[in-house]
Amino acid sequence: MAVNITDADSYIAEWCIDSEDWSDSDEARKQRILNVASRHLTTKYSKLTIPDAAVYEFGNELSIAFNDSNRLQQQGVAAFSLTGVASMTFKDWAKSGLDAWISDTVLDLISAENGGISLSRRAIRWTVI
Repeated sequence: MAVNITDADSYIAEWCIDSEDWSDSDEARKQRILNVASRHLTTKYSKLTIPDAAVYEFGNELSIAFNDSNRLQQQGVAAFSLTGVASMTFKDWAKSGLDAWISDTVLDLISAENGGISLSRRAIRWTVI
């Protein structure tokens, strides 16, 4: 895997619909996002080959997740407003945690790179009835 900012910029500009947060990021932030995306995917799917495109897709999702507005929500802000300028209220059901930002496209790219292996979001969890 040889992820880099130049290739990520090209990939995201061509293949991602919502790329504004990525494009607005400086080089240092882009590199941090790619580092986290790569580390998280290679740790979560340690026995699989992670294609660069999957890291770029996930990196773009993380740039959205950790933009200025969404960062406030993750820090516990429920709503804020600037009189006469803007008002924002966050929903309770918003995504949280890095795994929640792994899109179906990322899973499809990893699956294709590994011979069509089935990747699922389902997880076995304990429950009390």
